[in-house]
Amino acid sequence: MLTLEQARSWYPHSDAVHGYDHVRRVYFMAEKLALIEGADLEIVRAAALLHDVEGSEPGGENRPNHHHQSADFAAEVLHAEGWDEGRIAAVQHCIRAHRFRGDGEAPQTLEAKVLFDADKLDVLGAIGTARTIAYAVIAGTPIYEQPSRHFLETGKEIPGEQHSAYHEYLFKLRRVKDRMHTESARALAEERHAAMVAYFEQLDAEMRGER
Repeated sequence: MLTLEQARSWYPHSDAVHGYDHVRRVYFMAEKLALIEGADLEIVRAAALLHDVEGSEPGGENRPNHHHQSADFAAEVLHAEGWDEGRIAAVQHCIRAHRFRGDGEAPQTLEAKVLFDADKLDVLGAIGTARTIAYAVIAGTPIYEQPSRHFLETGKEIPGEQHSAYHEYLFKLRRVKDRMHTESARALAEERHAAMVAYFEQLDAEMRGER
């Protein structure tokens, strides 16, 4: 059985966005959701431990493909653990389906839906806000830049406009709660969403000198 202790060696502790601390939170949240929803705990736990194991560094060139790389790494680990092909494939589907953007598979199984929800809950609330700001700092982009009208209408920046943490909130984070698959995650997402919205609305108001 895979353990959190094994995962410590797979993830950098210095990565404030997708490092070991993120994986640990996702692991426990996925476990909680799996117990409520009746998902296969062994598959969910393995997928949570391995979902960001390859290419997930902020700003890294392999970031857009990290779900595929992590699924490949997972197969190697689970083969070594003696898992059968069907259960390995189930874990790989969970990992490939956890990505919000890009060409990730849509979650088809309950286990994949649980992992997706657990991972997305970690971009909401106080933790999600902190991670979004950390990502901006690591990537060398601003915490706040006033979005252009073009961005507000299309989600695309004009030349010279930087994708700030506030842009990420507008483009992605405020929509995440509506992407939850499980009833238990939707309930948690509502509270976290409210806390995140309050922060970014306050940030916007302060940066405009309105509060």
